[in-house]
Amino acid sequence: MNGEKRRIFFYVQHLLGIGHLARASRIAGAMVEAGFAVTMVTGGAPVKGFPGPGIEHVQLPPVLSADGGFSGLVDDKGQPVDAAFEAARARLLIAAFEAVRPDAVIIEAFPFGRRQVRFELLPLLDAVAAAHPRPLLFTSIRDILQENRKPGRDRETVDLVQAHFDGVLVHGDPHFVRLEETFPLAREIADKILYTGLVAPPEPEPSEDRFDIVVSAGGGAVGGKLISAALEASLLLGGDDRWCVISGPNLPEAEFQQFQAKTEGRVALYRFRPDFPSLLPQARLSISQAGYNTVCDLLRARCPSLLIPFAAGGETEQSLRAEKLEAAGLARVLKEDGLTAEAMAEAITAARALQFPPSLSVSLDGAAETARLVGERIS
Repeated sequence: MNGEKRRIFFYVQHLLGIGHLARASRIAGAMVEAGFAVTMVTGGAPVKGFPGPGIEHVQLPPVLSADGGFSGLVDDKGQPVDAAFEAARARLLIAAFEAVRPDAVIIEAFPFGRRQVRFELLPLLDAVAAAHPRPLLFTSIRDILQENRKPGRDRETVDLVQAHFDGVLVHGDPHFVRLEETFPLAREIADKILYTGLVAPPEPEPSEDRFDIVVSAGGGAVGGKLISAALEASLLLGGDDRWCVISGPNLPEAEFQQFQAKTEGRVALYRFRPDFPSLLPQARLSISQAGYNTVCDLLRARCPSLLIPFAAGGETEQSLRAEKLEAAGLARVLKEDGLTAEAMAEAITAARALQFPPSLSVSLDGAAETARLVGERIS
């Protein structure tokens, strides 16, 4: 390489929450630390603080999910995207790829997910195949995939992986959950699967702010019911506990204002806390959904948790993760369809009796391991 930094082209499209963007940014940051030059292309709504320092950033015209069921795409003004919009984004993506001339391309989720943006990702696969020299191509996926996919979807995914991809970076620990548990055809691509461990943050420095109970709703777009039940449960439970409630940046403003009117004294309400991981080591309990990044934060901080997995629109990924954690004695689970103030108050009491084990057998160093695995495969 003649001393020149190896170049990584990293594509990520977040549609509803910020979990995909946060995980990809954590990985990209580790790659920068490992000496790579990383360009991240993002296609969702901009989020302050992401992708992070040292990472070149290309922002495509944003698209978002039209609703919680991922039924369609809209632009940042809420208008459905059309063919002209899609073609323009595809041209911008290919131009960015050609400008970087990377040694490796990482595409977050696709072809296991993000079919909504295949209008630009299939042309990107063709561009990678046609490039001279051809960069390595990886897909970057979380450990648990959405189940109940349409018939034929898994076969299509395997065909794309076999035809185009050099590796499948699975950001999980096979001792916790294996890819074949949620992707039945995993054995057909076993030679390409690379487990990285969970992409958890570094050990957090405890925040100067101390709260007994930390409530968070991820990006917040679908967290209103969780926040509402938590605020009502805090009144039912009473006591001297200090509560920190983080609504998420995407919670509708009208809902946020309603919640503000309900908070008083020992309950502090925030839209976003960039130091969220630092609040967990001193907390007695975390209440949250069961998204990948939140769970990684909880495991790193060794914080007992009450999980309310997101299950709207047939989503299964968070439910399975929460069940795995409950079976391991690391969390209690309250299902979304049973989310009332009374049920949450009862679940909080039960969850506070959890005792975290002295050591974890789950690998949490997935960001650094991803950088290592990609680096050793670049000639």
